[in-house]
Amino acid sequence: MSPAKARLKQVPSGMTDAEWNQRINLAACYRLVALYGWDDLVDTHISARVPGPDHHFLINPYGLMFEEITASSLVKVDLHGNQLSESEYSINPAGFTIHSAIHEVREDAGCVLHLHTSDGTAVASCMEGLLPMNQTAQFVTHDLAYHDYEGVALDHDERPRLQKDLGDKNHMLLRNHGTLTVGRSVASAFERMYHLERACTMQVRTRMLGPTAYPIEQAVIDKNERLFANADFAERRSTELVWPPLLRKLDRIDPSYKT
Repeated sequence: MSPAKARLKQVPSGMTDAEWNQRINLAACYRLVALYGWDDLVDTHISARVPGPDHHFLINPYGLMFEEITASSLVKVDLHGNQLSESEYSINPAGFTIHSAIHEVREDAGCVLHLHTSDGTAVASCMEGLLPMNQTAQFVTHDLAYHDYEGVALDHDERPRLQKDLGDKNHMLLRNHGTLTVGRSVASAFERMYHLERACTMQVRTRMLGPTAYPIEQAVIDKNERLFANADFAERRSTELVWPPLLRKLDRIDPSYKT
């Protein structure tokens, strides 16, 4: 039986195939974040919009480690914070503030990924932010927004400022807080985060070697930014080239994310 047919056999009663497939991809993303060491105990969060006309989205049950997340354990909520699926867990209130803000105004936000990694937070806490000092950083810097820290994101009044600061960008450094990416799909949000986190780590390591980096001509930076700004190409690369082998990696390690 093909993997697609196997997934369809497991769709719970009353759930669309599209929602179940989105749940599988989002659960995979949680497992990959744990696998890459980007998780933060039970904190940080990843959301994915449920396909359909409603602005419902899926997010993690607050109290499970990322390595424990499964497709069926994800919690469905609306933009008012009402839980629409049964769960013994609630959701992270700060996670709801951040993710609902973005899903409310970005129709293209199929997935929103937020982390608190050491290197990502370090760069987000520096005045200079992320610099286009290497090729990986240039995947990101043309599409990077910043949002000033306002404390733990429990105040829904922060949402308009977060929306304004993000605008149409797909990468964000939350000052003194962490990293965030947006993608049309779970795949593209994950790949964007991979490049953002790697760029932050490269900058931290470069700065450890001394105060200056080997210079790159602005014309080269501009050339790369034009190349990397093709959103359609980026989406195809993520969904067709990068995501399938990542799922195969998870299947070899532990396929329980699909349950």
